[in-house]
Amino acid sequence: MSLLELEKVRKVRIREDGVRLNVLQGISMALPAGSVTVMVGPSGCGKTTLLRLINRLEEPNGGRILLDGREIALLPPLHLRKKVVLVPQKTFMFNGTVQENLQRPFLLRKLTPPPPDHPVWQQTLARLDLPELFLSRMATSLSLGQQQRVGVARALICEPEVVLLDEPTSALDRPAAERFAQSLRTLCGEKGMTFLVVTHDLWFAERAADHAVFLEAGQIREHAQAGQFFEAPQTDALRRFLLGSEGAGGA
Repeated sequence: MSLLELEKVRKVRIREDGVRLNVLQGISMALPAGSVTVMVGPSGCGKTTLLRLINRLEEPNGGRILLDGREIALLPPLHLRKKVVLVPQKTFMFNGTVQENLQRPFLLRKLTPPPPDHPVWQQTLARLDLPELFLSRMATSLSLGQQQRVGVARALICEPEVVLLDEPTSALDRPAAERFAQSLRTLCGEKGMTFLVVTHDLWFAERAADHAVFLEAGQIREHAQAGQFFEAPQTDALRRFLLGSEGAGGA
């Protein structure tokens, strides 16, 4: 069953010199519930724009985006963002401790956070390979990689239906990225969460994905089960991209 569906989604931008840019051109795809879909493609192909459209930080110029069969354009943005959470590449940390940052989603939903000694705090950090002692650390004092994982933990703590991740492993080393891939798959199985992950890290993508999408010049060139996508690509465009990315170290 598809939880999130995109139907012929288009996005146009007008440059300062008046030139019209077709950022996204008729994107149609479905994200099965409880799965990880990874989206790859060259820089500037529209991947991050697509995430922003799904979270209604921008609006499309055409087409529809459906969540549970309902068009998201008809949903209040705050209501949508309780169900669909976007974690940007550069994660913002609020002033205060990590635990205070993790409390934010409850407060934004006008919910009382669990008490400080509730196991949910430690469990959420453990999913992202962070120790319990981080709860009392000042969030802004953490390294970029640690802040990145706290940002993901903050998104997960209220268990949204869909999580959109933009380059979530850009500040992680290989062992941490592999554990993160395992965490995503565990959350799909145990919590039924649905993930759409934009990444340049093909090494991570192969380990995390159930499905994979190749976006180029604002169009989907290939969309397949992860095994076929990485091992037996059907288009010359994807074959060239995979070979080129491997030669560049997967960046």
